[in-house]
Amino acid sequence: MSRVHPQHDTKGAEEARKQLPALVAAAAEGRTTIITRHGRAVAAVVPADSIWPAAKQSPITPIAGTGKGLWGKDSTRSIAKLRDEWSR
Repeated sequence: MSRVHPQHDTKGAEEARKQLPALVAAAAEGRTTIITRHGRAVAAVVPADSIWPAAKQSPITPIAGTGKGLWGKDSTRSIAKLRDEWSR
């Protein structure tokens, strides 16, 4: 059996359907709305951050140097050859 938390707004399914843009705006502001059908909670409109917390951006320093040798021993010559191919 589903229980509705008293701190959330609650809407019936039909009322929620009619007010969907307002419910989405409320979720964007951080508010949660529980949608009920026949008095039972069946869905929730929640802020996306509560489901997928913002991922901490990782620094790129650990991948430094991973391209070593990618262009051969003389990278300047390899890149010049590629540029020459495009000018033909």
